[in-house]
Amino acid sequence: MFRQTAITRWILRCLPLMLILAAAPAYAQQSFDNVAGAWSGGGMMKPSDGPRERVRCKADYLPKNNGQSVKLNLRCASDAYKMDLSANIDQNGTDLSGNWFESQYRQGGKVSGKNVNGVIQAKVEGDTITALLNVQTKGNHQTFTMQSPGAWISDVTVDLVRDSR
Repeated sequence: MFRQTAITRWILRCLPLMLILAAAPAYAQQSFDNVAGAWSGGGMMKPSDGPRERVRCKADYLPKNNGQSVKLNLRCASDAYKMDLSANIDQNGTDLSGNWFESQYRQGGKVSGKNVNGVIQAKVEGDTITALLNVQTKGNHQTFTMQSPGAWISDVTVDLVRDSR
């Protein structure tokens, strides 16, 4: 009797953990749902022809296809530069692929990378640019870094906060 009671108590104590672990594969499915909405913030950028500059950005993410695709509109501006970028990105498992276009400088190309545990690591390529991106989202905070040695903007770091609805 004592042994049966001890086993029952052990099962009841472990039940919440077992439920969480049973749901983990569904929760671990990567998606763009965690970035949905409007974001804004600022940071610094380094143009190739001058000193570091402050930059302000606004991003709008519109997830599609049950969170497996996203439409991104990103606008950033400093005192000397302005950028207006749109992208369509699809996800298959953790793999990312898609395309982008920047309307101020009329440049475009492809995007490839990974989305794992709220961290997007991507490579952006076009005719005149190759850049490595890292986007980390935690709740309502997102950090964006870009490195593109030799490009007209070689380094960008921006912190964004989800706009209240």
